[in-house]
Amino acid sequence: MLVSVNSRPRASLGRILDDLGATLLELIHGDADLPGDVGGIVIHDPFEETALPAHAVVLGVGVREPDQVLALLRELAGHGAAALVVRAPAPADPRIAAAAAESGVALLALTRGASWAQLAAMLRSLLAEGDVGTAGPETLAGMPSGDLFALANAVAALLDAPVTIEDRGSRVLAFSGRQDEADPSRVETILGRQVPEKYARLLAERGVFHELYRSDEPVYVTPMPSGPDEFSLPRVAVAVRAGDEILGSIWAAVHEPLSPERSQAFCDAAKLVALHMLRIRAGADVERRLRADLVSTALEGGVGARQAIDRLGLADQPMAILALAVVDASAEPSVGVDANLATERQRLADALAMHLSAVHPRSAAALVGDVAYGLIPVPRDRADGEERAVRIATEFLDRVGDRVRASIGVGPVVADPADLPQARACADRALRVLRSGRGATRVARLADVHVEALLLELQDLVTVRGDQPTGPVARLLDYDELHGTNLVETLRAWLDAFGDVIAAAAAVYVHPNTFRYRLRRLAEVGELDLADPEARFAAMLQLRVVPVGKPAKRR
Repeated sequence: MLVSVNSRPRASLGRILDDLGATLLELIHGDADLPGDVGGIVIHDPFEETALPAHAVVLGVGVREPDQVLALLRELAGHGAAALVVRAPAPADPRIAAAAAESGVALLALTRGASWAQLAAMLRSLLAEGDVGTAGPETLAGMPSGDLFALANAVAALLDAPVTIEDRGSRVLAFSGRQDEADPSRVETILGRQVPEKYARLLAERGVFHELYRSDEPVYVTPMPSGPDEFSLPRVAVAVRAGDEILGSIWAAVHEPLSPERSQAFCDAAKLVALHMLRIRAGADVERRLRADLVSTALEGGVGARQAIDRLGLADQPMAILALAVVDASAEPSVGVDANLATERQRLADALAMHLSAVHPRSAAALVGDVAYGLIPVPRDRADGEERAVRIATEFLDRVGDRVRASIGVGPVVADPADLPQARACADRALRVLRSGRGATRVARLADVHVEALLLELQDLVTVRGDQPTGPVARLLDYDELHGTNLVETLRAWLDAFGDVIAAAAAVYVHPNTFRYRLRRLAEVGELDLADPEARFAAMLQLRVVPVGKPAKRR
């Protein structure tokens, strides 16, 4: 039976130091045992006003000078932050020690060689940030459900050796304490959250992975020949299975082979780790569905909207809405294309949720139908909430790149949950224009594409009613169909070019004189007064919103 060696609260600062201390983080000043759960992870940006959740851990990227650290500690004290993390070595200044003691904000140092991205990922994994709808902590066999770090510590206690839990790709999912007792290769693995390529290759060449994944028993691995100061301690590993599926493996750095009792405990631990890994996989799907239900309920309004907003942690805050969709360019839909598109939508929705959580820890995002919606809290004292939402959306699409064609409609900022459905409608209308290809950008507010949105809606009305072209446009269509001419195309080009014959002729690839002849001819056939602005507007509107069939072949 596994027993957790860590009795601290799951989301406490002390828990963070227990799991990551000595390997990644060092407590420089402050008290790690102060009560209170860590409310979130925030990256400090000196040029952006960042909203801090209560008892946050702030990553001071680029904060090096003593005066910078001192000023930031004093600023964070007013926000109730739990800790500030700076790059090691932390400045040795008595003023900083005094400020940490006075403010109650602990000062931690991130070890050299570890990246801020790695630290942020580990901290969020530890804190399980973003859990929705959980009434209380769940357990599996007495362990916090899905808490692989607690499991790693428990297995390490059983084996009396530092442990890592890895996936099939040798990526580190969790690790125990006491990693400093292992060899340099283990430290390198922890810092990179991945078994280095040179060791993975050697293990594969020696057939270790083959033996590991075909055996139910622990596999003993002698030190690697890469160097006495690198992989100097033996390893013992066991596969983590769910039926016939290999989920990953557990690795312990030992000094000698395990006793039969410890080998059996190691196998039992692998079965428990498999349960938790499956729980994490299933939990991710459940959380997605639950979050999608809450976001959808909030956006639809009604009696359940306020409760949904409360459960999302967005109560009593103004919000801006983003509507993200993939622009599908495939002409022939198929089962394979539809499946790939669905996967791409979910991937983008997850990426949007991660991006928004970095901007504001209380943001919410979920895929509802084929659109991913994001809700971004906006400070009440900021009048540029909508512009900020546009900037956030643009930055996200810039990071996604051009591999996926996607667009984002931005809705207005609303202070009352009752106004969320209207704000969603605005975001959807802007998104529809972008998806139709009528927008000039990838991100737009309704105000940016209002006319185009009205034209699309008028086109819907015309389609529902079954309206057909009338007047001059109808006469030109009939004439073109009967005589194989291009008078409708000529009229469309001339109207689009605002009467510029040279530009219109170039658009349809004919000589300007030929175009002028066609223009005179269409005025006669269609009985259309091209000098009358009302007649021009009527013709342009019909060509925009009334189905006129495919344009005739250019001549």
